[in-house]
Amino acid sequence: MIVLTVTQLNRYIAFKIKEDAKLKGILLKGEISNFTAHRSGHFYFTLKDGESAVKAVMFRSYAERVKFMPEDGMSVIVMGSVSVYERDGVYQIYVTDIQPDGVGAASIAVEQLKEKLRKQGVFDESHKRPLPPMPKKIGIVTSATGAALQDVINILSRRYPIGELCVFPAVVQGEAAPDSICRGIIAAGKSDCDVLIVGRGGGSLEDLSAFNTEKVAMCIYNSSIPVVSAVGHETDFTVSDLAADMRAPTPSAAAELVSPSAEQLMKNIDFYLNRIRDGAVKALNRSQNRLDVLSGKLAVFSPEYKVQKNEKDFISLENRLKAAYNTKISECERRFLTAVSKMEAMSPLKVMSRGYSLVYKGKKIIADTKNLKTGDNVDVMLAEGRFSACVTEIESAHE
Repeated sequence: MIVLTVTQLNRYIAFKIKEDAKLKGILLKGEISNFTAHRSGHFYFTLKDGESAVKAVMFRSYAERVKFMPEDGMSVIVMGSVSVYERDGVYQIYVTDIQPDGVGAASIAVEQLKEKLRKQGVFDESHKRPLPPMPKKIGIVTSATGAALQDVINILSRRYPIGELCVFPAVVQGEAAPDSICRGIIAAGKSDCDVLIVGRGGGSLEDLSAFNTEKVAMCIYNSSIPVVSAVGHETDFTVSDLAADMRAPTPSAAAELVSPSAEQLMKNIDFYLNRIRDGAVKALNRSQNRLDVLSGKLAVFSPEYKVQKNEKDFISLENRLKAAYNTKISECERRFLTAVSKMEAMSPLKVMSRGYSLVYKGKKIIADTKNLKTGDNVDVMLAEGRFSACVTEIESAHE
């Protein structure tokens, strides 16, 4: 009996499997697990069903052609050939193609790209920019021969004839489309456009594939001017739609979004004219009120005002002085009359009018007989007139 080495055994089994035509180009259905995208570009994973599993490898030259990124738990159908990895003595399937079981690869690739860009913040509302209300220059990146361009031209010429339309022709379908579209977006940003329409007419998912690429989405995201995505499909959103500042269902709708209508412009003009008129009236009223206030302040500090005020103050003081003077005079007259009345009541002449008289010895009034002696000459003052007399007899009141 021949004794074999392990290497010889594995090599023999590998040769047998390799020679089996039934194990070449087979289609195998299963669920992916333990998926690894190696830095070398190769894919390593396990394909399993409910009862068994088999290792699988997909070399970089084939992996680069896959339109989506395989993930654990994904049900797929792979094409490949079975062979033995001689070092470990295990058989595995060498995959040359892989397709999702059910949903198409292109659809999965788009959804994966959307999720990737969503995590990077490319679709965040905070990044969206408002469209200019009255753009002077409108750019459009689309096919120069497509119906989409003619639709935009017709609408803008009718709605917004004062706007300048600048066309940046691009290939919108095929392998060259993403680069061509990106060149148009960059050129528009350098041409002083105020807003940009990027799009094309409708088509299948394959026709619209350029607008579902990361390259175009990031170019729109990094655009220096607001971008309206106008890929002609009503229901589904492309990646470009989500990355743009605004999405329009068709190029025609995009033309209406970026341009105000002539009717709306007239309404805006009337609105602003009314605002200007109202503002002018309010400003005039405010100025008039301010002028009145300043005129009042100026009048207070003017020499004429001060002269008039001093004149009024002088007249007021003069009237107060006259009133005080009259009051004082009246008081003095009253006091004088009172004093006169009192003097009259106490006047000797008043007493004398009742028959009394005054006796003078020289200039001295004689009120007592002690100051007299017999033979003195005295003067007697009557109420009317006077006379002289000689004292011949003296009688004291105490005798």
